[in-house]
Amino acid sequence: MRVVLVHPPRRYWPYVSEGDNFMLPQALVALAAAARLDGHDVRILDCMPLHLGWRSLSELIERLDPDVVGCGENHALYVDEVLKFFRLCRERIPRAVRVAGGAHFTNLWRRYLGKGADRQGGPVEGEPGDIDVIVIGEGEVTFRALLAELAENPADPRTALDDGSLADVEGIAFQAGTEVVRTAPRAVVPDLDTLPLPAYDLVPMDLYGTSRLLYGAGSTTIHHSRGCTSQCTFCAWWTTMADRTYGPDGRARLRPRWRTRSPERTLEEMEWLYRRWGRRSFVFVDASWNIDPRFNEAFSDLVIRSRMNPTWFAFLRADAVLRDAQTGVLEKMVRAGLRHVCIGVERASDEDLASFHKTHYEGGAGGESIRIFKRRFPEVFLQGTFIVGVREETPETIRRQVDFAASLGIDFPAFHPITPVPGTPIYEEAVAKGWVEEGRFEDFDWLTPVLDSEHMTRDEIADALYTMNRRFANPSWLARGLFSPYRYRRDMYAWFALVSARMAVDVARQRMNPFRVEHYERLVTPRWYEG
Repeated sequence: MRVVLVHPPRRYWPYVSEGDNFMLPQALVALAAAARLDGHDVRILDCMPLHLGWRSLSELIERLDPDVVGCGENHALYVDEVLKFFRLCRERIPRAVRVAGGAHFTNLWRRYLGKGADRQGGPVEGEPGDIDVIVIGEGEVTFRALLAELAENPADPRTALDDGSLADVEGIAFQAGTEVVRTAPRAVVPDLDTLPLPAYDLVPMDLYGTSRLLYGAGSTTIHHSRGCTSQCTFCAWWTTMADRTYGPDGRARLRPRWRTRSPERTLEEMEWLYRRWGRRSFVFVDASWNIDPRFNEAFSDLVIRSRMNPTWFAFLRADAVLRDAQTGVLEKMVRAGLRHVCIGVERASDEDLASFHKTHYEGGAGGESIRIFKRRFPEVFLQGTFIVGVREETPETIRRQVDFAASLGIDFPAFHPITPVPGTPIYEEAVAKGWVEEGRFEDFDWLTPVLDSEHMTRDEIADALYTMNRRFANPSWLARGLFSPYRYRRDMYAWFALVSARMAVDVARQRMNPFRVEHYERLVTPRWYEG
């Protein structure tokens, strides 16, 4: 069958903007590689690096005339554009089966399928719509099983939606006439080494990682692990890869699950990218890169012994940094090319961390992990994330957040308003109490406050965020980085300085405009978006 996987046109998050850098979508190359195992004719259309706008995409998808189209979203921010793509497909290629996936659709599958009754007893709302099937949870094995059933009638794969044959495919929900069926959950893949290497040959590798500054020249995404061992109340990253069961009410019960490839398999992929595609910098998109100290050490040893000289970025857990610093593993990671880390410090107080179920950070783990890097590994560029606008937020607690970040001397502290992402307890509470309107996600960009606190309005929180960022993006901060003896750190400071300056100019224009939209920062619409 002809299968087309699409990353549709979208507006840019300001820090990944046109002319700078595009991030290779790991989900598409992973799904494509799995589908090719069974002989399907697979294409990937990543519209972002190709500058493929909506008009061009519409014409191309009609010419390709696929049997199955797939598209997904992990973050609520871009869901409207994913839905726009499926509407386009329904109009231009009505015979194709339309399949959605990712964390957003996994957590809100009832919302995006039609009216009917979940076979396990849960209510389903809405009329039959533009999505036929939603893959719930991890995708590769489920997508292969789904394609196998659809291929039973290649002349009209849509017949499988009505003849009951999809009911035995674990891990999906689908529209069958006026009924919505949610099948039994599928277990996650226990051994990630059994999955094929991603289909990098199906995407324009020469168009990714073209920035000379961001992450280093010639960068690409990669991952060695999936999931997380924690379940922070504001985070939906772990939900797609969780162990999933369903209760009597039809609602999902999730248990955190973390898995990793072997160090040898990870190095094999890195060397392939290094030698075949000329990649020299690797952006690990794992939610928690450093959970297993055995992997951390073995992988670092392999990279050190290899003939590569890579640099790499990773999201690190603070408590695991403290552990690996004591054993010497962290030093090996830096010797193996770790040059850029992002640590979710989140809040200054243990009480706030406990409210997020982030108790493994209590006792100052976030701050101490930053200080370890600053003392022992000055060549590493340090990012830290901080959450602002929690329910109990006041101007005083915001000042404490800023002072805490300043005391750590982080290279780039990222202050984000708390955002109730679907699939999280924060989202459920916000919808139940009317703090947000269900289904409206246009402001869910982690830049625009969408929640009031008990003491501050969204506009007041937005103003505080603007002031916080101005405090750090100043001449002394810039000079500290641009005169660093380490090239990677110099390049990253230059990058953030350029982008921050561009954003500051845009914000100044908005603030001088009495008719400006109420956004802290707006997403950027590329010139080719409609073309």
